[in-house]
Amino acid sequence: VQVVESGGGLVQAGGSLKLSCTASLSSPMAFDDYAIGWFRQPPGQRREGISCISWSGANTVYADSVKGRFTISRDNDKNTLYLQMNDLKPDDTAMYFCAAQASNGISCDLEEARMDYWGQGTQVTVSS
Repeated sequence: VQVVESGGGLVQAGGSLKLSCTASLSSPMAFDDYAIGWFRQPPGQRREGISCISWSGANTVYADSVKGRFTISRDNDKNTLYLQMNDLKPDDTAMYFCAAQASNGISCDLEEARMDYWGQGTQVTVSS
């Protein structure tokens, strides 16, 4: 499985960005065999989980730091995950990673150790 993030960039505080994460899979696995999460690592800090979505898209989880501002979604027909980020703040500056967890459970989780595949990340920089 290859996971590739895109959509990062430089934005002013209060602005918006939409990240995408596309997965290339090998049969027999399919994109909807995976719960997917977004993680971020600010400069000099540990990586943290910020949002995840179940395989069906029916259930989502958000960290308190992004709740109400970020929206996660997925299009299983396109093998793509999205993260709509609104009202961005300088504290949102980080490398953003997408990670996939083989799971057909009803929910998802943000435990790094449980993720099976990781992308290389896309940089988001928010200026004040």
